Amino acid sequence: MNKGPFELIIFDYDGVIADSELLNNTVMAELLTEIGLPTTLDDALATYMGKRWRDCETIISTRLGAPCPPGVQAEWTRRCHERAHHELKAVTGFNSFLVGRREPLCIASSSPPDWIELGLSRFGAHNHFSGSIFSAAIHVSRGKPHPDLFFYAADAMKAAPERTLVIEDSPTGVLAGVAAGMTVVGLCAGGHIRSDHAQSLLQSGAHQVFDTYADLEEWVSVAR
Repeated sequence: MNKGPFELIIFDYDGVIADSELLNNTVMAELLTEIGLPTTLDDALATYMGKRWRDCETIISTRLGAPCPPGVQAEWTRRCHERAHHELKAVTGFNSFLVGRREPLCIASSSPPDWIELGLSRFGAHNHFSGSIFSAAIHVSRGKPHPDLFFYAADAMKAAPERTLVIEDSPTGVLAGVAAGMTVVGLCAGGHIRSDHAQSLLQSGAHQVFDTYADLEEWVSVAR
C-alpha cells in the first residue's frame, strides 16, 4: 500500500457518492423477476453491484439460458431515474469529505454519465467534478473488475497510478483498483452494506476499510 499525499482521489459513484445501490438493485431484482428470472435484492447486490449494464446483461442471458429481452435496460434506467427524483440521497458524510479537499478529484464509475450527473446536481457537488467524470459505459471497452477505467482516469487527470487513491464499495471495483496498482480503500457507509461486506472488500484486496467518511478523512489526513 502506498501512503499519501496522493496526486488524485478517484471516487466510485454508486454506493460511494450516491446512496443508490439499494435503489438500483431493488429495481434490478423486480425487473429480472418479471422476465422470469426470480431474483432477490441480496441476489442482485451480490451479482450485479459494481458492474456496467453490458456485463450485467451477459450474466442475465447466461442465467436465463436465452438472450436478455430487449427493453430491459431501458426500463431499468427509466425506473431508477424516476425513483431517484424522490429517493436518491448522497452517502452520509460525502459532502463534508469534499470540504477543503486539496487533492484533484474525479469519478470512475460503471454507470453512464447522465445517471452520475443527476445525483451530483441533487447533492450540489457538480462543481467538484466538472470535466472529471469517467464512465465504463463509454470510455473503455472492458469494465470493472478490469483496471482499464482507473488507468484511463489517472491518465486523463495526469496522475501516477501508484500515487492515486481509489474509494470503492464493491468487490468488483476493489479488484479493478488493485489491478491498476492504486491504493484502494473500501467504504461501508451506504445503505446497502451487509454485515459481511467489509470482509468481502478486504478479501478482494482493499488496503483499508472504513465505516464512515469521517474515519476515511482521519486516515487521509494522517497520510498527507
